[in-house]
Amino acid sequence: MCHHLPDTLTRTLSPHLELGKSRLETLSWLIIGLVNARTVNLSHLASQCCGGAQLSSSYRRLQRFFQYVTLEGDWLALAVVKLLKLKAPWILCLDRTNWKIGRRDVNILMLAIATQRFRIPLMWTVLDRAGASSQGECIALMRRYLALFGSGSIAWLLADREFIGGRWIGFLLQNKILFAIRVRGNAIVHFQDGRCEQLKSLLRKPHGFKRLRSQPARLAALDETLGTPLFFAAKRLADGELLIIASNGPSKKALKAYRRRWQIECLFGDSKTRGLNMEDTRLTQPVKLNTLLVIITLAMAWAYACATAIKGTKSIKTRTHGYRTKSWFRLGFDQLRKWILHQPERAAEIWRRIWPKRKCTFQTARVV
Repeated sequence: MCHHLPDTLTRTLSPHLELGKSRLETLSWLIIGLVNARTVNLSHLASQCCGGAQLSSSYRRLQRFFQYVTLEGDWLALAVVKLLKLKAPWILCLDRTNWKIGRRDVNILMLAIATQRFRIPLMWTVLDRAGASSQGECIALMRRYLALFGSGSIAWLLADREFIGGRWIGFLLQNKILFAIRVRGNAIVHFQDGRCEQLKSLLRKPHGFKRLRSQPARLAALDETLGTPLFFAAKRLADGELLIIASNGPSKKALKAYRRRWQIECLFGDSKTRGLNMEDTRLTQPVKLNTLLVIITLAMAWAYACATAIKGTKSIKTRTHGYRTKSWFRLGFDQLRKWILHQPERAAEIWRRIWPKRKCTFQTARVV
C-alpha cells in the first residue's frame, strides 16, 4: 500500500480527533485496510499495514488501538451530515441487527439516514444482550439524536413491528416527531365511534382499506393515556401479506414514505456480506464495537463520496426489472478499492475533498 494515502488520512483527521500521531496512523490503516480487504477481521487487516513490521507486530498494534482508543459515536452523526452534505429534514430508519460470535450475542440498535442515494449509520446503541430492544433504549437513542439535531430535522421516522409501545409512541408524539411504524395484523384498534376491531379482520371487509385510512383510531395495546389517535394505512404485498402502517401523519404519505425503511436492511447488507463483512469481527465488548462502527461508517462515507465523484448529478441506470444495476454504495465501494490499489492519489483527493481543513465542532476521540 502506498504511504501517501495513509499520510493523507492522518493529516486530514488530525485537526478533528484528539489522538497522537501513532494512533491516527493506525486509524488510517484500519479505514483503508477494511475497504481494501473487505473485512473487519484484525488478522486480515494486519497485512494491509504499511512498513516493514512483522504481521504479528501489526496485529498487536491494531489490538492495542481497540484496547486503548475509544471513538465516541455521537460526534460521527455530525461528521456524516457535514461530510456528505446532507440537508435536513431527513428520513430516519430505526432497526436492529444481531449475530453470534461463538456463544456471545452481538446486538446493535441503529438509527440511520436514508436519502435517495445514501443509506448510512447515524447513531447506534450496542445492546448487552440478545433479543428485542426496550422502549427505554429506543427513547434514549432518540434523545441523543434530538440533543444534536432537534425534532425539526426529521421528515419521517420509519420502523418495523418491533418498535411499538405506549411509552415509545408517547415520546414521539410529545416531541412532535412524524413517524410511520408497521403494526401487526392481529392488533386491535378502537375507533372514535366506539367500534373495536382487529386490523386484519377489518381489512377483509368491503371498503376496509378505505375506512382504515379515513378514520383515526387508537391501538388497544398502547397505553390508554395516549390522547392522540393514530392514522392507519394498509396495502397487500405481492406475496399476499398485509403491510399495515400506524402514523401520526397523513396515511397516504406515511405508506409512501415507509418504502424507504427497506434501505436500512440494505445498509446492514452493505456493512456485512455485500461490503465490509462486519460479522467477521471477534470484538464483543460494546465499547470496542462502538469504535469499530465509527470506522465502518467513515469507510462508507468515503465510498459514497467516490460514487458522487463518478456520477455527479446523474443517476445509475436501471434494468428492465426496475432495479439499479448497482447500488450507490457498491458503485463507490468498488471504485474506491480500485483507486486504493492503482490510483491512490485519486482516492486521497476524494478523502481530502470531503474533510474540512480546519477543526470543526464535531469531535472527539479519547485514549483510555
